[in-house]
Amino acid sequence: MSTEESPRVEDTHDDKRLEAGSDEAPPYRASEVSSLNAEDILALKDIDPALDMKMHLVNNAIDEIGWTGYHTKLFFLNGFGYAVDSLILLLQSVIAGPAFKEFGSVGFAKGLTIAVYVGMLAGAIFWGLSADIIGRRYAFNISLFICSAAAIIAGAVPNWASLGTMIAILGFGGGGNLVLDTTVFLEYLPGDKQWLVTLLACWWGLGQACTGFIAWGFLVPEQWNCADAADCTHDNNMGWRYTMYTGGAAVFVMSVARITVIRLLETPKYLLALGEDEKVIETLQSIATKYGKTCSLTVEALTACGVVRTTHSASRFSIGETLIHFRGLFATKRMGLSTILIWLSWAMMGLTYPLFYVFLPTYLKNHGSTASDITPYIQWRDYALANISSVFGPILAGYMCNTKLLGRRYTMTIGALLTMAFFFAYTAVRSEPQDVGFSCTIAFCLNIYYGTLYAYTPEVLPSAHRATGNGVAVACNRIMGIMSAIIATYADTETPAPLYICAVLLLVMGIMSAFFPYEPYGKRSS
Repeated sequence: MSTEESPRVEDTHDDKRLEAGSDEAPPYRASEVSSLNAEDILALKDIDPALDMKMHLVNNAIDEIGWTGYHTKLFFLNGFGYAVDSLILLLQSVIAGPAFKEFGSVGFAKGLTIAVYVGMLAGAIFWGLSADIIGRRYAFNISLFICSAAAIIAGAVPNWASLGTMIAILGFGGGGNLVLDTTVFLEYLPGDKQWLVTLLACWWGLGQACTGFIAWGFLVPEQWNCADAADCTHDNNMGWRYTMYTGGAAVFVMSVARITVIRLLETPKYLLALGEDEKVIETLQSIATKYGKTCSLTVEALTACGVVRTTHSASRFSIGETLIHFRGLFATKRMGLSTILIWLSWAMMGLTYPLFYVFLPTYLKNHGSTASDITPYIQWRDYALANISSVFGPILAGYMCNTKLLGRRYTMTIGALLTMAFFFAYTAVRSEPQDVGFSCTIAFCLNIYYGTLYAYTPEVLPSAHRATGNGVAVACNRIMGIMSAIIATYADTETPAPLYICAVLLLVMGIMSAFFPYEPYGKRSS
């Protein structure tokens, strides 16, 4: 095969050289522009050689462009999605009690938790699959508007059933945020900046903190919160409604910012999987030109690699298309093992996280010998403090996962085992200061693990099927969240039993993460 007919690749880990089969296209050397020795996480050359070579070149081009103002905007705007996901998850938990009281305590008390998780489950599957079929930017632009509208309407509903419906719609809108925000951000990042996907999880903590402060402000004043169900009316129980209005308004501001601050371009790696080589170059050149950077990659260089054949079916709106995206996650035994372990980790965290966080107000109210002295003011103050502490976990995780000694896997192991230790220690709490101290520490340590898992998942999934794999992972998490609501309903949350369950699950997750097949440190997503 001659160099005029096919490409040859050269970089520091593969002694070949890519030359476009045209005098107009200059040789494109991976080693000259790669910031990470041009090593990609997934080796796809035996599955789809053309895709493997094209992905390699696109990664080099992204490295060559480097960090720009476009990436800074993405960090904040994608972070909004993280914040909204945690905000809506906790909003329903903090307003459920006051709302249930106002509506006569008729129905399933944990119904809102199940509603939000059902909505998030549907959203994760829908937005995840659609993002691999029709693109990332549609969900990115639409999902937050759905959340803001549902949250505001939820504050005005007349009964428990309609509130549950709006909470489910709220969950559906937000269900795609964790799937799309990490995917979009990662697919634009230079290889040496991928650790920022872990840092992105600090926005999750900010969303939690916002919920805590909103609840502290509206669920404490007596004029907005009725004392008991006997005389609880719409007019004297406006606190939970104000909470929903405020949360919905904040999300609306974020959704407007997403479409005004930045015009999201379809990610180059998604376009690459579609075979749209010209649009890939157009997107990369657009960013490079706007921010005064250089992009040496040409259409000719990509075309010379061949035709991508394994990423889509003949009809993109068919069962065959869906099956291709699922099969792509199990293309090799190693990829299949990685996918299963990731999904299992998300499922276990889906049970662990709500049992602690969603029912934390109950813990704070009932744990300890001085529980009877805890006022609503102290309860919601402590809740806000625990949530603000979670902001700093991903910040430390971002530093840890970018060190050669720890990488992503051991950062998750350390975070999980530290959290496990404090879960066990929490059972010995006997006073309100101890209560809030341990709650804050657990929130910090838990988000070291969770923030890293968020980032690790899209990093080790193939880009053509990344949103599908990420969506299923989040869906597994939501299914177990539904189970947590059922457990909390029929189990005694005043005992330390939920904490023991959480601790054991964290031990398993910590050990499992150490044996994940891929370590993304020092490599680039494929």
